Amino acid sequence: MASLLENRVYTDTDLFYSTNLENVDYSQFQVPWFYRAEFELENANGSHFRLKTNGITSRADLYLNGALIADKNVQAGAYGGLAYDITSEAKAGKNVLLVRVYPTDYNRDFGLGFVDWNPYPPDNGTGIWRDVEIKQTGPVALSSPRVTSALDGSVSIHVDVHNLEESGHQGEVVCTVSDPHGKSLGHPHAEFHLFSKAQQKLSLSLKVPRPEIWWPKQWGPQPLYTTSCALSTSSGLSDRTSITRFGIRTITSMLNAHNDTLFSINGHPFQVLGAGYTSDIFLRFDEAKVRAQLSYVLDMGLNTVRLEGKQEHPRFYEIADEMGVMVMAGWECCDKWEGWSYNDEGSGFKWTDPDYYIANISMRHEAEMMQHHPSMLTFLVGSDFWPDDRAVQIYVDALRAFNWDIPIIASASQRGFPALLGNGGMKMDGPYDWVPPNYWYADQLGAAFGFGSELGAGVGTPELSSLRKFLSPADQEDLWKQPNKGLYHMSTNVSSFYTREIYNAALFQRYGPPTSLADYLLKAQMMDYEATRAEYEAYASRWSAAERPATGLIYWMLNNAWPSLHWNLFDYYLHPAGSYFGTKVWSRIEHVAFDYTSHSIYLINRGLANKGASRTVDVELLSLDGQSLGKTTLNATTTPNSSKRLSPSVPGLSEIEDTALLKLVLKDDSHGKVLSRNVYWLSGKPDVLDWENSDWYYTPVTSYADYTSLFSKMARASLSVTTHGRKAVVLENKSKVPAVFVRLNLVDGRSGEDIVPVRWEDNYVTLWPGERIEIGVEYEGGYGGARVEVSGVNVEGRSVHLGGY
Repeated sequence: MASLLENRVYTDTDLFYSTNLENVDYSQFQVPWFYRAEFELENANGSHFRLKTNGITSRADLYLNGALIADKNVQAGAYGGLAYDITSEAKAGKNVLLVRVYPTDYNRDFGLGFVDWNPYPPDNGTGIWRDVEIKQTGPVALSSPRVTSALDGSVSIHVDVHNLEESGHQGEVVCTVSDPHGKSLGHPHAEFHLFSKAQQKLSLSLKVPRPEIWWPKQWGPQPLYTTSCALSTSSGLSDRTSITRFGIRTITSMLNAHNDTLFSINGHPFQVLGAGYTSDIFLRFDEAKVRAQLSYVLDMGLNTVRLEGKQEHPRFYEIADEMGVMVMAGWECCDKWEGWSYNDEGSGFKWTDPDYYIANISMRHEAEMMQHHPSMLTFLVGSDFWPDDRAVQIYVDALRAFNWDIPIIASASQRGFPALLGNGGMKMDGPYDWVPPNYWYADQLGAAFGFGSELGAGVGTPELSSLRKFLSPADQEDLWKQPNKGLYHMSTNVSSFYTREIYNAALFQRYGPPTSLADYLLKAQMMDYEATRAEYEAYASRWSAAERPATGLIYWMLNNAWPSLHWNLFDYYLHPAGSYFGTKVWSRIEHVAFDYTSHSIYLINRGLANKGASRTVDVELLSLDGQSLGKTTLNATTTPNSSKRLSPSVPGLSEIEDTALLKLVLKDDSHGKVLSRNVYWLSGKPDVLDWENSDWYYTPVTSYADYTSLFSKMARASLSVTTHGRKAVVLENKSKVPAVFVRLNLVDGRSGEDIVPVRWEDNYVTLWPGERIEIGVEYEGGYGGARVEVSGVNVEGRSVHLGGY
């Protein structure tokens, strides 16, 4: 499909609109497809040629100049990267490579499946999805370097040397290591002696003076060292590697007293706060989009992405290294990858002997590609289920063969574990559909304790500008007029997530039945905002809990493989909305949060600095008519990399009649600088969860909070909107009532199209009477002159000019 899209046989615009994907002729992908390439070679004396595959889904026959190089039983598995000696088939001048790929069946083949996340691509991902390479060497070949390091600057470079000839060879490998500024640090070297066709592992070591340590973005810089190696024999240069970048850092994991996994980076306990990343539905790689998505990860304050069965292109990991985003890689659930005899939930065919061969070549290829990247946090060799003993041994041996020096986790759930690896220390108890904010502060299922490997309230509603790109007018009307209808852009029609029924029941009850699509979307953004904020804040607040700390959270999910109505923190078109800014609001390195269950206030410090610094928290509860119901100031000192409970309760909560607004402002005492600003809407009637009737994907609610007064009783607020150059919007509430949930959208002044990617300092904000806020924005584009569209619960919609180039 990616090839057909590139050649304009299909277009994204058409395929993604409404149900148009169903119009593709699926029968064309039920037969083998051929890829053909012509290339030139210069055949110098003594040269050897190797053909290297890196990713073909899922089986292929390879031919060079008409000769079969490998058949579909050898070139198998989406990650089955192998190097084939093609010296005897290659010739000087023009050569022809032909690749015949066979149709992929997710239950039979080791592909890149999407489970129920979105419709399956018509071709099931069949084809060449990573580069195929031709490499020319002398008699001895050299592998890419792997690097291990320690915080004291000890660095070891590991390479494999392979004699490609019948006669013996000896020689030397010399590596060059440079610091992040390009200065050479030395040339470690090692000699080798190889018999006929033999292979040997070499390790070359040096000590880096005054090492610059690589950190996750929130904790420090990302200095990257480089190394490249050259191999020479008596006849001269035989092979050399390209430049490999690496970082000096250490990563460990342990099970705490509760059997929960706790990671540490550079000796500091590391709370994973991330989300599940997915590749494009057609496995296309767009570097600009990847950069934008990872920049959003950091902008939201997240530190990790999880790849469940969607290992990415090499460039992805390089970008993560540069940006300081941690990566949890691993195999996927539910299909062939988890075809274990004890898995009674998945649909994959059970493994037979040839499957273990594919497991081995897949793990070896991915291990070699990932090993040197400092952004790699762990590899999960299982997702919903743990691998059987034979597969586990294969996976572990393959990882260790490539000098894997970071944690290997058995699986992302607590269903079981292999003896070789032990308990994975992660829970997979849901939810995946909507739950109220107070769910996360409980002590059951997916609530904030332990390590939640995939969980979330199922939100991620795109705004109207995005919806119009992939929903027909009738589809859009269904969102609010047919709240229980199955929707093509939710999950698949056999999934528990084919409708928005659970979500809509809550929206209609909590915010009132929508009166229009615009009204529905405004209420949906409020639902999404409070859902993601509560989840992340609860886990961050419980990081230092004495009873059972919350050691990690992967929100389900970060992004979508195609335009979707749920499971995202920003939509397919990179437009951030309620779920994004609900996540972002808690992202400050120092933050203050409200516990929906105990009504406590928590002080959170996610950094490694400011130990013992004095902080002030201003707390105020406000009625919808602008009257103060309670007010106090709390004083505290902050502790790095920890959370602490400040107050047993917020004053005035008992005075709430229908809905009130709570504002928490965290300040640095020494400078008066605002470190965090956080506004909640609270009901006098709480959401009541029916824990006893919980399902694997949600917990029912027997009684809902009531926020209908936000839409039935709020007086209109007078909001002044001005701009400060091209990079800031100034909001001032000139009325005596709060201005609620003011949203800002940046568009091109000429086309009216959203400007994306865009990074607002804050958005979907609520202003107190008389309050003035300046909100910065970073963006590219706006060549027609950028404009800001302003709307909210009780403010008049308008747009203002921000400026252009």
